[in-house]
Amino acid sequence: MRRLVVLLLIGLLSACTDMLAARQAQLNQLVGRPEIDVIQAMGVPTRTFETGGVRFLSYQQSQTQVMPASPWYWYGPMPGFYGGFPPQVVTWSCDTTFSIANGVVTGFTLRGNGC
Repeated sequence: MRRLVVLLLIGLLSACTDMLAARQAQLNQLVGRPEIDVIQAMGVPTRTFETGGVRFLSYQQSQTQVMPASPWYWYGPMPGFYGGFPPQVVTWSCDTTFSIANGVVTGFTLRGNGC
């Protein structure tokens, strides 16, 4: 049983890593491209900032999910139903920031638990 739990956790963590790697690969295609390509691919940025000749385009994404409650269960020597877990609200967010110098994308950063 313990091995099953360990294998399940490894599978879940590798799935998250694959999603991050896929997102990074997608965004890497924009590095070295003109600024207009980022706007065409990502839309209008949430906010912009410029300093020292470098322009930063920030895209913020947020998603809220309600995880359903676990069901009540029958357990133990005493007859009756025992409680599960209540529903939980989880918010996933990701902030993608592109750096642009001389009109060309020079890099990007990802921050958040939903990237």
